Amino acid sequence: MGDPCETCMYYAYDEDCDCYVCGAGLDEDDMYRFLTGHAGECVYYRGGDEYQIVKHQGT
Repeated sequence: MGDPCETCMYYAYDEDCDCYVCGAGLDEDDMYRFLTGHAGECVYYRGGDEYQIVKHQGT
């Protein structure tokens, strides 16, 4: 199974850094848990069908 972020509506391409980033607006505590691997399941995760995600990432 791949990275769950890849199927999240908040995961979008940022042209400034030339990479994909999370646009959920994590606060400092959430970001710390995520970066240290203690996040568990992301509370901001919003899945969608593949077409919606690609359409969102292309904007």
